[in-house]
Amino acid sequence: MRRIVLLDAPSNLGLRPPAPGTVPGCYKLAGALREQGLLRRLGALEGGVVVPPRYDLNGWKEGDGDFNAAAIADYTRRLAARVETHVRAGEFPVLLGGDCSILLGAVLGLRRTGRYGVAYLDGHADFRHPGNTGRNGPVGAAAGEGTAQITGRGQADLTGIDGLAPYVRDTDLHLLGIRDNDEDRPELTGLGISHRTASEIREQGPATVARKVLRDLQDTAPDGFWIHLDADVLDPSVMPAVDSPDPGGLLTPELHDLLAPLAASPRCVGLDLAIYDPDLDPEGTGAALLAGLLESVLAQP
Repeated sequence: MRRIVLLDAPSNLGLRPPAPGTVPGCYKLAGALREQGLLRRLGALEGGVVVPPRYDLNGWKEGDGDFNAAAIADYTRRLAARVETHVRAGEFPVLLGGDCSILLGAVLGLRRTGRYGVAYLDGHADFRHPGNTGRNGPVGAAAGEGTAQITGRGQADLTGIDGLAPYVRDTDLHLLGIRDNDEDRPELTGLGISHRTASEIREQGPATVARKVLRDLQDTAPDGFWIHLDADVLDPSVMPAVDSPDPGGLLTPELHDLLAPLAASPRCVGLDLAIYDPDLDPEGTGAALLAGLLESVLAQP
């Protein structure tokens, strides 16, 4: 029996403001899913919350690197300590974000204990880094740099905490659900980083893809793997309440069939959920969908 621990990581430090004078609403994700009774539905232990620093862009300008970088680094260290403690205790942490930058805390915590892979379920490759910003725009929002940062590409105060870069090796990363027109695909291919688009997953069959990823991670990541789940991997027709909704995503049954084998693997050590924004979903339908999805793949029998 898995001991699931529900841990709130409500950081929005890695996203740009949705409008001047406002802050990204994804920090409300954890509260929205708890309101759905997720703790009870998962049969989870209470992990509490890691409170993020203040969201503050005052004084930042283009060319300064990632905004909120010092705050993200501080948060990453504190979140990593919690993840490390739970994993060493044989527990299965489920992190409720927050934006995608919370993954830094998860993988840093795992890096302190061994070599782990990541199954990155996301509608975007999130591979923006200083080496390709001429194409993808200036570095700034850490949430758009997730896969680059965890593989050691980016500013050292975020990618090399405690001298542990890279937190995840290129061979141990699998991107699942990006869109066909993602501009990072040629670079990912050249680097040998595994990636499959939503349409490829649909064509090959989500369960078949999951089994292939599990076999690959068995060969390359000896200590297990983590799941990063970004709500925008879903098509906007079923999940519009995200900051960058792009058509061509997975439908809910497809995501379930991809996620379920990954989450059921005894080598999976934890999961984070990010980007869902309750401010964009006044009826709460997205929270209900995500809570139901997590329950269906994680709840104890």
